[in-house]
Amino acid sequence: MTEVLLKELSNQDIDWLLATGNRVEIQAGTVLIQQGQPLDALYILLDGALTVSLAQSDENPLGRAFAALEGGKLAGREIGLLSSGEMVGEIPFLETYLPSTTVSALTKSLVLVIERSQLIQKLQQDLSFAAHLYRASAVLLANRLEQMIHQLGRSTVVLSQPQLREALIVFAELHDSDIDWLIAAGRVQQFAADTVVIRSGRPIEALHILLDGAVALTAAEDDSNLLARAFSHLEDAQPLEREFARLSRGDILGETPFIEAQSPAVTVRALRDSRMLSIPRWRLAAKLLHDVAFAARFYRVLAILLADKQQAIVQRLGYGRLTYSSGQSLEESYANELNTHFLSQVALAGARFEWMLKRIRIE
Repeated sequence: MTEVLLKELSNQDIDWLLATGNRVEIQAGTVLIQQGQPLDALYILLDGALTVSLAQSDENPLGRAFAALEGGKLAGREIGLLSSGEMVGEIPFLETYLPSTTVSALTKSLVLVIERSQLIQKLQQDLSFAAHLYRASAVLLANRLEQMIHQLGRSTVVLSQPQLREALIVFAELHDSDIDWLIAAGRVQQFAADTVVIRSGRPIEALHILLDGAVALTAAEDDSNLLARAFSHLEDAQPLEREFARLSRGDILGETPFIEAQSPAVTVRALRDSRMLSIPRWRLAAKLLHDVAFAARFYRVLAILLADKQQAIVQRLGYGRLTYSSGQSLEESYANELNTHFLSQVALAGARFEWMLKRIRIE
C-alpha cells in the first residue's frame, strides 16, 4: 500500500506530515490501537508490519462459537495484515467512533505519529490537504474492507445499511451548492423492476443516488474469474448469485471508480420500479479535479461510508458499535449522540433530500 499515499498525497502534504509527526520505533507485540479505547493520533506505518484483530466478548454467543472453534479461548481474531504505507486510526477522524479493532506490531516497525488536534486543524484549514487525505483514506479503507470480507467469508458479512443512516451521511456532509451541482449535472432515470443497474465485473459509468424504490446487491457464488463472469451474461446461462444487501432511497451506488477500487464483484438489480439521479462518471471526475472544496467533502463522504461498512461487519459479528465523546461513558455518549448531534444531522439531511426531490420535480 506504499504507493497509495505516494500517489494520493502531494509533496506539500508529505512534507507537512513529516514535519508535524514524530517517528517512533516500536517492538513486535506493541499495541498501537486498542479496541474500544479513544485515539489521540493518526499512525502511518513507514516500515514493518501490523496485525489487525477483533476482541470477542464472552457475552456474545457468536463470539463464544468462534472461541470454541479456535481452541476454547476468547482471544482476538486476526482479520487483516497491514504493510508499509498503511494508515491506521483514521476512523475517529471521520466519525465519533471508538476503534472497533486492535492494531499491534507484528514485527519491529517504524511509525509516523500525527497528533489528533494538529491533524484536525490542518484538515479544517487546508482543503487541498483534506481532499488528498480523505481520498487516500477511502482507497485504503476500500482495500482493507475487501481484505476483511475475504478473510471472514461472505457468509458473515452484511453491508446493507439503514436508509436513514445512508441519507444522513450523504446529505448532511455535502453543502447545498454540492447538491445543486449534482442535480444540474445528472439526469433522472427510471429503472423497471428486475432491471440490472450495475453488472458485476463491468465498468461503472455513473454515480447513482436512489431517489425512490429499492435495489438488491448480489454476489456470484464463484467469483474467481472476473472476466469470465462479466462475459457470461452474454450467454443464456446465468451464474448463481446470492443476495447480501438491499438499499433504498437516499443510498448511493457506483462510487468505486472514484477511488479506483476494483471492478465490483456485485450486481445491483432493481427490486421494484425505482428512480435514480445518475451523474455521468466523466462529469463527476472533472468536478472532483477542478473543485477542491467539493472534492474534500465528496471523498470524506466516501471514506465515512467505507468506515461505516467496516463497522457494520464488526457489529454483524456481534462486537457492537462503539461511539465516543470525551468525558462520557459509552452509554452516555451514545444517548447524547442520538439526542443532539445525530438528530440534528437527521433533520438537516432529511430537509436537503426533500429539497432535492422538489428541485428535480420542478425541473
